[in-house]
Amino acid sequence: MHELSVEVLMLHADHTGTWSYRHITVPPGPGESPDEAARRACGLAPGAQDSVVHSTSWRYDRERARVVLTYAVCPDPVPGASRTVLGDLPIARGSAPASPSPERIEVANVAAHAIQHLAFLMAADPVVGAALARRPAIAAALESCSPVLAGELGGAGARSFDRAAAAGR
Repeated sequence: MHELSVEVLMLHADHTGTWSYRHITVPPGPGESPDEAARRACGLAPGAQDSVVHSTSWRYDRERARVVLTYAVCPDPVPGASRTVLGDLPIARGSAPASPSPERIEVANVAAHAIQHLAFLMAADPVVGAALARRPAIAAALESCSPVLAGELGGAGARSFDRAAAAGR
């Protein structure tokens, strides 16, 4: 039997476009959906209007025999919290068309993917776009990212996430 873990990345962009994140992983409680577990992990109510909560990816953790369902929460609901700064990292990719899972994936790779996912949603989803637009630093940083779906990454058109691109430099 495989366990399910809900991974929550609470994202923050400062006025320079530099992204940072907090990371927590929780199991869903009895009868709790993954959405509910993500909100519980970061202390958000179901009707919160100031933060976007969105599932951005999943992966299989072979060592722990669990599926990890990742949620991006943006902005981080705790403004003054200690976070990890996201450096210049490419999106992690599999090595072959029939092997989509990367051999190694770090939390920072997942965070970079989540940010690009949010950039896509900001452009494509009016509800998410309106919520993110209320945060000027986050909106500006997301507008500088490549708003593409994971399946559209690749080839000459793909670009890695970096702070300079997020800052519009």
